[in-house]
Amino acid sequence: MILSRYTLKNIHVDSVSVPDESLFELPEKVLQFGTGILLRGLPDYFIDKANEKGLFNGRIVAVKTTPGDTTAFNRQDGLFTHSIRENGIETNRINSSISRVLSAKQHWNEILDCAHSRDMQIIISNTTETGIQLLPEDIRQHPPKSYPGKLLSFLYERFKAFGGSAHSGMVIIPTELIPDNGKKLESIVLELAHLNGLEDEFIEWIEKQNSFCNSIVDRMVSMPDEAELSSLKSDLGYEDHLLVLSEDYCRWEIEGNEKLKEILSFANADDRVGISSNIDTYGELVLSVLNSTITLTSGLAFLSGCQTVKDAMNDKTVSSFLTNLLQNEIIHSLPGEVELTSAQKFASELLVRFDNPCLNFLWSKITSDYSARMKAHCVPVLMQHYTKSDAVPEAMALGFAAYIYFMKAVKKDDQYFGEFNGKRYLIQDEQAGLFYKYWLGWSSASMVHVVLSDASWGADLLSLPGFKQSVIDRLNLMVHNGMKDAVESTPLTKIKVA
Repeated sequence: MILSRYTLKNIHVDSVSVPDESLFELPEKVLQFGTGILLRGLPDYFIDKANEKGLFNGRIVAVKTTPGDTTAFNRQDGLFTHSIRENGIETNRINSSISRVLSAKQHWNEILDCAHSRDMQIIISNTTETGIQLLPEDIRQHPPKSYPGKLLSFLYERFKAFGGSAHSGMVIIPTELIPDNGKKLESIVLELAHLNGLEDEFIEWIEKQNSFCNSIVDRMVSMPDEAELSSLKSDLGYEDHLLVLSEDYCRWEIEGNEKLKEILSFANADDRVGISSNIDTYGELVLSVLNSTITLTSGLAFLSGCQTVKDAMNDKTVSSFLTNLLQNEIIHSLPGEVELTSAQKFASELLVRFDNPCLNFLWSKITSDYSARMKAHCVPVLMQHYTKSDAVPEAMALGFAAYIYFMKAVKKDDQYFGEFNGKRYLIQDEQAGLFYKYWLGWSSASMVHVVLSDASWGADLLSLPGFKQSVIDRLNLMVHNGMKDAVESTPLTKIKVA
C-alpha cells in the first residue's frame, strides 16, 4: 500500500500520526520554491503542525525547480512521512502541508496562476547556495532560468493581477544558507527588474508592499537508506517514497516585525520558530560554526572512507579533526558580538547532534556545490580568524586542501568524476571543469596558488600569513600518502579544557 490521501483510512498503527481529512480543504497560502528534504523537514513541518492546531490554516504549492518530474509527489497527493529520531525519541507524522507540486519547467503557467489568488501570502525557498545569484535574463521566459528570475516573474504577475494594491504584497522568506539571504535576494530581484526595463510603479510596489526576510534554518534532515526504509515500511504498514528522517532539534529564526507575526502565524505552533528584529547572532552560529565545520570536513571525511556524519564520528582520526576544527579554531574566529560561552555551548551541542545514530546524513550530499559552500561558509570564518591571529589555522588549511583534492576530476560524457578506492564519484560543482584543467599536469604548489588567487572568493587568500604553504603541504601529503596520513600528520591545536 502506497501512502496517499485515499489510503489514509487504512492506516491504523499507533506509531504514526495521521492528518484529519479537513486539512485537505485548507486554502493555498504558501508558494514554495524547492521540494528538498530540508524544506520538508523544517518549514513544512512547522506549517503542518500549525495547521493541525488550527493556527495557520493554509497549505503549500511546492515548485520543483530541479530536473525530474513530480510523479512521486503526485502519486502520494503531496503526503510524506516525517520520522523524528533522537535520544530515544521516535515519532512519525504524515505531513499534509503540501497541496500540490508543480514543475517549473512543465507547469509555469499554473505557477503564475497562483499569483492571482488572494489567499497567497508567503513565498519560501531553498535553492542551495548557488540559487540566489544574479543572472541577467528576460523574465518573460517560460520559465526564467534563475530563482530570482522566477520570483520576479511571479511578483510581476501578481502586481498586474491586483493593480499594485497594498494588500497584494508577499512575505518572502529564503532559507538558503548564506548571510543576509533576504536582503541579498531583494537586491538581486530589484536589479533584475531594472535590467528588464519594468515600470517604476512595479519596482516601488516591490520595495514598499513586499517583505524580504532574512532567515536561518537549523535542522539535520536526511533520507533513509534501503534497510531503514524497509524497516519503516514494516513498522508503519505502508510504502512512502518521500519519507524523511530528522533529529528532534530544530530552529527557524526569521527577521521581521510585529505586522509579519500576524501573517506568519505558523510560528505560534512551536516556540522553536522565532520572529525578531535581529537574527545576526544565531545566524553567525549556524553559518559560521555549523556550516563551516560541515563544509570543511565533508571532502576530508568522504575521502577517508566515511559515508555519513555518523561514520565520521565513529572514526577516531576524522572525529578528532572535526572536534579540533570546531572547538579550537572556528569558535575562536567568530565576530566579537558572539559571546565565546554561547559559541562553546552551541559547539558542544553540535557534537552531540552529529553523533545521532539515527540519521543518514551523507557527506556526498554535502559536497554538492562544494565551491559555493566554501565561499559562503568557510572563507568568512578564515578571514575572521586572521583578524584575531597570524597563527596558521592548520585544521582550516587541511579542510581547504581536502576540498582541492576532492575536486581532482576526470571527464566523461560532459560530467566530472573523482576517484576513491577504485570507484568514481560525481562532482556536482560549477567549478568542476575549471579544476579538471587545474589538475592536468600542474604541481600542487601551482594549483594551490591559482585556486587561492581566484578573485571569486571575494577575499585575498594569498595574503594570509602561512596559509598557502600549509595548504600546499597538506595537499602533497594527500596526493602521496593518502587522506588519513595527511590528517594524522597535521599539527592540530591541542584542545583546551576549560
